[in-house]
Amino acid sequence: MPFIRISLHNGRPPEEIRAIADTIHSALVKTFQVPPKDRFQVVHQHDAHEFFCDPEYMNMHRTSGQVLIQVFAGKPRSVVVKQAFYREVCDTLVERCGIAPDDVFVVVSTSAAEDWSFGKGVAQLIEKSET
Repeated sequence: MPFIRISLHNGRPPEEIRAIADTIHSALVKTFQVPPKDRFQVVHQHDAHEFFCDPEYMNMHRTSGQVLIQVFAGKPRSVVVKQAFYREVCDTLVERCGIAPDDVFVVVSTSAAEDWSFGKGVAQLIEKSET
């Protein structure tokens, strides 16, 4: 049940955006054991004056081609699983989308079951666990 927020510089064509989103989802399915139909992603495109990432922080060489990926996950994953996801998403974005490895930035956050409502004003994960 991860919710993914993808932030990019403005101007990528729709097919490239779709390829990036598909690649991230594939990496989640492979490494986080996310069911294939459990896909909730939002893409945000930003003008240059709205995008502030130090191009050299942590010895990287970031460009305007960078992709910032926020993963809001419901259940915690181990360090090993997270590292596998970071590697998988980076490698496949490089391979399938031509994105430079230094331009792949990922943050994973977790939350509790009561922090999610999938609609109808109901916390479905709580109800599911209580039945």
